[in-house]
Amino acid sequence: MSTVDIIIPTYKPDVSLFRLIDDLEKQALAPSHIIIMNTEEKYWKELVASSSEDPTSKYDNIILKHVSKAEFDHGNTRNQGVALSDADFFLMMTQDAFPRDKMLISSLAKVLAEDVAAAYARQYPKTDCNLAERYSRKFNYPNEPMKKTQADIGRLGIKTYFCSNVCAMYRRDIFDRLGGFTKKTIFNEDMVYAGTACQKGYAICYVPTAGVIHSHNYSYAQQFSRNFDIGVSQTDHPEIFGSISSESEGKKMVSQTIEHFRQIGKAYLIPGYIIMCASRFLGYKLGRNYRKLPGGLVRSFSMNKEYWNKK
Repeated sequence: MSTVDIIIPTYKPDVSLFRLIDDLEKQALAPSHIIIMNTEEKYWKELVASSSEDPTSKYDNIILKHVSKAEFDHGNTRNQGVALSDADFFLMMTQDAFPRDKMLISSLAKVLAEDVAAAYARQYPKTDCNLAERYSRKFNYPNEPMKKTQADIGRLGIKTYFCSNVCAMYRRDIFDRLGGFTKKTIFNEDMVYAGTACQKGYAICYVPTAGVIHSHNYSYAQQFSRNFDIGVSQTDHPEIFGSISSESEGKKMVSQTIEHFRQIGKAYLIPGYIIMCASRFLGYKLGRNYRKLPGGLVRSFSMNKEYWNKK
């Protein structure tokens, strides 16, 4: 049977992280190790002191590594976590995603055939999730499973390369063959990897039977900054995103969400949703053109401000 390690980058975690670790330890297919790549050791110490809990004492399969905020990178910090693993497969998760059941790990692992580079889970909204974000989960995470290859570009467009490190499992042999995640990136390390894998002849699987609870209620400003960083990442990786437009998928989601609001009798939400979409679009377009902007403005627009200190 294949072995699985779990890698979780953390930053200013709260006690919910300990509940996540408990949930992962109880999975039907138990992880060999849970590797925590924590940014800033002081925050970990504060959490342990305030909660009187320490998973490194409770479980003997926890590997904890601290990095500084200046060292953190979405791609390379994850690569460092993978380097601490000797498992056949590894599962990337974020600290705010929680398994829906005990079959999460096994559901992802069983689809990782020799030609499958990665498999990602379905994301379900939290109970406090706003209606727009709730509907986007249905749009991006449908009921039907998918096995996507480069041959699907004409049919799926940018969705061919969609993969989310909120919860995604990878074959280690293919990961090493492809050189891992891009070593310096502001965002989208998962999609850059998925795009590279597809271009090299591998497949990416979407597994709706594997579910995690995860959502955000971002403000307009946060939507702007997040999509600015998405635009930056796409500009920095023309080999992946240069010939594929992501705007058509965005337009489709907007029109379907507006129609959904009308159908459920909540048309009064449409103006606010349009403002949110405008924030996203403006952020994205400015991110795509960030090289034409003054450096100070770029840093102020970005959600990942530390990235620009290393640029």
